Amino acid sequence: MTDERPDWARRIVAERAARGWSQRQAVRALHARLAGPQADTSEDSLLRQWKRWESGESFPDQYAEHIAATFGTARYAMFPIANPRRDGRSEIIAASGLDTADIVARMRASDIDQGTLDALAITVDRLCCEYAYMPAEQLLTEGRAWLNRVANMQHQRISLAQHRQIVALAGQLALLVGCVEYDSGQRGNAEATRQAALNLGGEAGHLGIQGWAYEMRAWFALTAGDLRGVIAASDAGIAAAPHELVAVQLWAQKAKAWARIGDRQQTEVALDAGRRLLDTFPYPDNIENHFVVDPAKWDFYAMDCYRRVGENRRAESLAREVLRTGIDWDGTERSPMRNAEARVTLGTVAAREGDLDTALAYGQQALDGQRRSLPSLAMVSGDLGSVLMERFPAEGEAQEFVQHLQELRAA
Repeated sequence: MTDERPDWARRIVAERAARGWSQRQAVRALHARLAGPQADTSEDSLLRQWKRWESGESFPDQYAEHIAATFGTARYAMFPIANPRRDGRSEIIAASGLDTADIVARMRASDIDQGTLDALAITVDRLCCEYAYMPAEQLLTEGRAWLNRVANMQHQRISLAQHRQIVALAGQLALLVGCVEYDSGQRGNAEATRQAALNLGGEAGHLGIQGWAYEMRAWFALTAGDLRGVIAASDAGIAAAPHELVAVQLWAQKAKAWARIGDRQQTEVALDAGRRLLDTFPYPDNIENHFVVDPAKWDFYAMDCYRRVGENRRAESLAREVLRTGIDWDGTERSPMRNAEARVTLGTVAAREGDLDTALAYGQQALDGQRRSLPSLAMVSGDLGSVLMERFPAEGEAQEFVQHLQELRAA
């Protein structure tokens, strides 16, 4: 029988089940978060509404943010707004009347007009959207080419305002190129590019770019196992850009580090701070851009933390949610790197529960992806490898998979 309930209704049920709560227990947890007139609502009245929410009969409206907070996630992660993927090339032409060749030609002119800069900004946005799925080698080539073109524009006759805009666009491209370099194992190049992005962000007075440069430093440290370095970089980024959306991701990186240190309390503190900050922002115009925090990504961060601290049911529930939102209706992987880590999480939970076949199936599927971040995938797959060696030390298939992981780390 087909379940025709809305995704948010099914998720309410799944989140409650992951915690082992009855409906009344869930209502009590929700009621504790209410304030003002909402807090005067009786528990029995809330329970009747909760049943309608779980069945999908009614939308929670004024309670949506509180329900999400009850389950430790952001409002728009649990109750998203439809935001279909854009056609980047068509958007460039529609907005500016310029195709890529036209933009490049006009960038070489002695005077740069605002239309050229607007079209260039859309091009940079398109490249940042393609990070999730474009082959790394192709994106790296294209990103470096555009970075060189933008850098050369600074030698032309431009106003001070245009100079700052060009520097900011160069900073965004440097962030993108640095991320792809690190994905590809080019760690030295990635750090140099990250430093360039930080300097460009400072020159342009762009707090968001500066914050993302610190976030990249935190990410580099996390995958290298430098957990105190993660916390230091995250704190520096939060101090530099406390009210920018990137601060949400910096709190998430802190949570990941604390989870690996083994401090459950600090993990929850960081997750709660990031979630609260995320809920202060409106739903993003373009969630495909890698440097825009998609609210659904919060589930991805929390999934990693709960896998590390051994909260199997919550980690599994979040991993299934990541996969649900990361795969289009036709089976296209719209978030292949997030999906890979979700599959590692499902494999880790299966291994902890003694199901070797399922664990290996999920693990292999994660490693077989075409678009992947080698450092991140090697890091999270290490969790699965550790459980396999602990639970199945004599199984040849488990040993073979762990050997594959060791080769991945060496790469």
